Amino acid sequence: MTKAELVSAIAKGAGITKKQADAALKAAIHAVSGALKKGERVAVPGFGIFSVRSRAARKGRNPRTGAEIKIPARKVVVFRPAKELRDSVK
Repeated sequence: MTKAELVSAIAKGAGITKKQADAALKAAIHAVSGALKKGERVAVPGFGIFSVRSRAARKGRNPRTGAEIKIPARKVVVFRPAKELRDSVK
């Protein structure tokens, strides 16, 4: 599903215009992104939980040369789906 298709589905489901649905989607994405940047977790009941985890530094290999490289530590976004979402996909 593309963003345009998602906006159309939101507009149809909520009974609003596509322009309003696009603004709502952008606001929701901005709110989730802002919370994750602060290190907070975002829980959407029935959908899932977005959170930030730290990934430790590790050693890896360059697939082209086989040389060992150091992969630095970083933070990653993790999504854990809710039971309702997992069950609906089955």
